[in-house]
Amino acid sequence: MELVSVVIPTYNSSRTIENCLISIHNQDYPNIEIIVVDNFSTDSTFEIAEKYADLPLQKWPERTAQKNLGIEKASGKYICFIDSDMSLAPDVISECVTLFESSKNIGGIAIPEKTVGEGFFVKVRDFERSFYTGTDIESARFFLAEDVRKVWGFEEDLIFFEESLLPQKIEKLGKSTKNAIKKYIAHDESNITLGKWLKKKYYYGRSMNQYKKRVREIGVRETAETQTRVIPRVMIFLWNKNFYTHPILAISTLGLKGLEFWSWAVGLLTKR
Repeated sequence: MELVSVVIPTYNSSRTIENCLISIHNQDYPNIEIIVVDNFSTDSTFEIAEKYADLPLQKWPERTAQKNLGIEKASGKYICFIDSDMSLAPDVISECVTLFESSKNIGGIAIPEKTVGEGFFVKVRDFERSFYTGTDIESARFFLAEDVRKVWGFEEDLIFFEESLLPQKIEKLGKSTKNAIKKYIAHDESNITLGKWLKKKYYYGRSMNQYKKRVREIGVRETAETQTRVIPRVMIFLWNKNFYTHPILAISTLGLKGLEFWSWAVGLLTKR
């Protein structure tokens, strides 16, 4: 049974990291290595990581550097990247391994996400996320370690859609990353407010030009335009008949996306 290395970057994640790590310990796939790379948290995150992780590490300044350190230290044949506010259904890892081993053409596997928590914002985010399965917005998280190293992991100078560039680079190897399992990740966004969310998008917008430059260099411009342009993103919703079954959530989703793009634009102009 092949070893799977699960890499989790953290920063002040004490509210959610324990549930995340417990969900990995509870997987029905027994051969898992847990690597937590903490960005020098000021809460109890690292102490919790030391309790549950096989390899608790520290690295700064951004999550790309943290994940690259995890890649460097990983011993598994496969690598799975998980955020600290996510919990896995018990058979996520086993399904990923089974699917990966079914074809040599597979380069990456996406794991569907469900937003969980309390409040209307969570309902809107979960409704929005339900339309991303099989699109360029949903990025693969489970990879062959050898492929990840061949493409030099994550781009450390990026903080904007860097998680989508990794599978795009692996596709340049001639492999498919448009594969997905049916089991899901529960993504806990209950502590996210609209203000925090837009501040995060503003921060991302400040590196948008660098992201676009990099995707042109790599040769994946079409995917980047689907992610960053208003019309392609909105049409993901409008082309799906299920979007119209919940009018209030649909209007709220469009309003949220409009505010996000505005925040991106402000960040981009401020950087300039």
